[in-house]
Amino acid sequence: MPFESTRAKINLSPGELAKLETISKSRTESMSRIERAKILLAYYRGETVSSIARTLKTNRPKVERHISKALDLGVEAALEDLPRKGKPQVITPEARAWVVSTACQKPKDLGYSYELWTTRLLAEHIRKHCLELGFDCLAKLSRGTVSKILSENKIKPHKIQYYLERRDPEFDQKMIQVLHVYKEVQIISEKGEDSLFAYISYDEKPGIQAIENTAPDLPPLPGKHATVYRDHEYVRHGTLSLLAGIDLVTGEVIATVEDKHRSQEVINFLKKLDSHYPDKKRIIIVLDNHSAHTSKETRAYLATVPNRFEFVFTPKHGSWLNIVESFFGKLAQTVLRGIRVKSKNELAERILSCIDEINEFPVVYRWKYKLDSISVI
Repeated sequence: MPFESTRAKINLSPGELAKLETISKSRTESMSRIERAKILLAYYRGETVSSIARTLKTNRPKVERHISKALDLGVEAALEDLPRKGKPQVITPEARAWVVSTACQKPKDLGYSYELWTTRLLAEHIRKHCLELGFDCLAKLSRGTVSKILSENKIKPHKIQYYLERRDPEFDQKMIQVLHVYKEVQIISEKGEDSLFAYISYDEKPGIQAIENTAPDLPPLPGKHATVYRDHEYVRHGTLSLLAGIDLVTGEVIATVEDKHRSQEVINFLKKLDSHYPDKKRIIIVLDNHSAHTSKETRAYLATVPNRFEFVFTPKHGSWLNIVESFFGKLAQTVLRGIRVKSKNELAERILSCIDEINEFPVVYRWKYKLDSISVI
C-alpha cells in the first residue's frame, strides 16, 4: 500500500498563489523568501517533503518547518522569519542613561584635553569609571555599542552645528526698523515715483588681501590639465578695505577702497554720499554697530550736516539683515576669489573697475523675509 501523508493540505487563494509564483521567480527578493515560496508551491501541488528537499537541495526538517508554519500561521508568516527572543539585554536602562548623560558633557569638563568626544575616548572613559558607579555591565563596553547607544538617543557629541544667539535685547525692534526701510523702498519702486530720500545699504569689507604670484599662472590645456595651474607660493602685499553702499532703489554701488576702515574713512564715505546725492533731501543708511559708525569723530561730522543722514542700525549679530552683505558675498565668490595682483594699488584699481562694470548694469536687490508682515503708514 503506497504511503499517504497525514499532514493537512495547504489551501491557497488565487492572490496567495499568484504572490508565491511571483516571489519564486523573482530576481530581487531575498534567497530565503524565494526558497520558502518554492517549498509552499511544491507542497500545494502535491509533492512530498522528501521530493521537495531533493529538488531544492535542502533537508527535510527545514521543509517540514516551513510547511508547518504555513499551516499554523498562514502563508505570509511562512515567508518571513518569526521574531526571536534574542540575546538577553546585558546593559541596563540605567547604565545606558549614564552613557548618554556622559556623552552630553564636554570631555574637557571631565579632565581631558579634548573638546569633543570620540567613540574611542567615550568608551574608555565609561569602562574606567563604570565599576565605581555600580554599572558592571559596561565593563567591556565597545566603541560599536557606544555608537548604537548614541544613535538610539539621536545625539552626535562628535559634531558641531552652529547657531546664532540673539544677544541684542532690542533685536526685534531693530529688525522692524530695518524692514520698514525695505518696505518703503518696495512701495517707491512699485509706484515708480522719485523719492525725496536716498536709501543706502552700507558696510565695510576689510582684509582683502593683495597677493602676488611668484610664477605665472598656466591656462587650461585640452588633454593636459582642465584647470588653471598656479604655483603654491605667493607674496603678500598687505590688505585693503572696501567701503560700499548699495542704492536700494536703483541698485547703484557707491564705493571707496581704503587701507583701513576707521572713523576717518567712514566720514570720507559719508562726504562722498553727500556729494553724490545733491538732489536728495535726506540719506537713509542701513548699517551695523561698528565703532567707527558711532564714534565721537563720526558724530561730530554728522553735527555739521544736521538732518542730512539718518542711520538705521541692524541688531547685534544681525548683519544678515543688511542687503549689502549679499553683494559682498557675490563679490567674494566672483571677482575676489583667486585674484592675484602685483600691488595694493592694482588691487584697488581692479576692485573699483569691477564696481564700474557692475554699475553699467546695476542689480536691484529685493528683501523678502517677513516683509509682508510690515506695514508703512
